[in-house]
Amino acid sequence: METHGDQRAMAEEKFILIPGRTSRQGCGISEGKFGTNYREEIQTLQMSPQDMARLQLKDGDWVRVATEHGSVEVPVVAAKADELPPGVLFIAYGELSSRLMGADTHGSGMPTSKGLDVTLTKCSPPEMPAGRHTPAN
Repeated sequence: METHGDQRAMAEEKFILIPGRTSRQGCGISEGKFGTNYREEIQTLQMSPQDMARLQLKDGDWVRVATEHGSVEVPVVAAKADELPPGVLFIAYGELSSRLMGADTHGSGMPTSKGLDVTLTKCSPPEMPAGRHTPAN
C-alpha cells in the first residue's frame, strides 16, 4: 500500500456501514440541502472512538469507503461514546451514501441501505481550490 505525503499507510479494514438520518440533518434541511449544516452532516463519516484509536485516526482525517457498488472519500469523526459499537460506521443519507448502494430494489422501490459491507482505508484530503474548505473544516 502506498502512502500519501507524510501520512502512514493504513491497511484496508472491513466494517459494516449503517446510513440513516440525523437530527442535525433534519434541522439543516430547513436551511436547504445546500446549507452548511446539511452538507456537513451528509459528508462526514462517524466511527466508534475505539476504532478511531485502534486505526490511529483523528477527527477530520480522510478515509475511502468502498462497497461492491462504489466508493467515496470523506472525513471521519468519532461518534459520541457508546453511540456506535466497534466495527460499525455511520453516515447520514445523502449523495455520498447513495454512491455506496446498489440499484437493485428487490421490488420494494428502495435499494438495500442498511448493513452494507464496506472496506475503509485512510486517504489524503482532496485538493481544494483556493478559498474553499473541506466539509470537516
